[in-house]
Amino acid sequence: MSLISVGTMAFDAIETPFGKTDRIVGGSATYVAYAASNFVKPVQQISIIGNDFDQSILDDLTRRGVQLDGVERVPNQPSFFWSGRYHMDMNTRDTLVTDLNVLANFNPQVPASYQGAEFLMLGNLMPKLQKQVIDQLTQRPKLIVMDTMNFWMDIAMDDLLVNLRMIDVLLVNDSEARQLTNEFSLVKAARKILDMGPRFLIIKKGEHGALLFHENHVFYAPALPLEDVFDPTGAGDTFAGGFMGHIAKTRDISFDNMKTAIIVGSAMASFCVEKFGPARLQELSKAEIEERVQDFVDLVQFDIDLV
Repeated sequence: MSLISVGTMAFDAIETPFGKTDRIVGGSATYVAYAASNFVKPVQQISIIGNDFDQSILDDLTRRGVQLDGVERVPNQPSFFWSGRYHMDMNTRDTLVTDLNVLANFNPQVPASYQGAEFLMLGNLMPKLQKQVIDQLTQRPKLIVMDTMNFWMDIAMDDLLVNLRMIDVLLVNDSEARQLTNEFSLVKAARKILDMGPRFLIIKKGEHGALLFHENHVFYAPALPLEDVFDPTGAGDTFAGGFMGHIAKTRDISFDNMKTAIIVGSAMASFCVEKFGPARLQELSKAEIEERVQDFVDLVQFDIDLV
């Protein structure tokens, strides 16, 4: 029932219309781990960090059932750092600083203790690095999910297309789906993407929910209206962590169970945006998660009498 999570462990400096923070922990694999560890243990992390990554952060992850055998620590360099400023709509942002630091030489290695994992989450990374992890696995996982972004479509499209033939589920947002296919209609875009290799496609639409496509089936999950949204950083990765956590917990990769997994992922993402960085995820209780998932269920279910 183990889950391998591949991605960045980093530091962010974030500014939104509602506040700012100078330096907090971030990174795609960090958010995935915080979310997924509520549902499945172990979460087996593959990442790279520098000499500035506090041991207390690693200890906190370990206490949550996150294994760090696959996390390389570079003693003489700082960790990956990103700084950004969000606009009032919280859907657009300006990148102020991107310091790759240790990430520039990331060479992901799968520890022997991770072999045999049933589930693999490939966070947003250079496609060649994502493939490198798949190639090292002696046994193909039951489900491989991959996140990507428009930057890789711009500079590494050929490598990305190779990966699409190796995975089961692709995670992208609506603009990325359109860029990947040159189709404005998300339904047409989904058909093209499924023809490229993955059996399932999830298109994230931020505050407008998410779409799940499989063969001729489509499922739409709305986003929960929130009164306070402080920081959307990491929400997509938190969604992925909740989604993968539920799938790994249930070991059910059917379309119907993925519907539930999308609701769980959406619930986790709704927590993420309530505070800066992963702060809200670090304090979550099981009762809060169950209540929030129920809020989503209530949002999409209703009784109607036809006259």
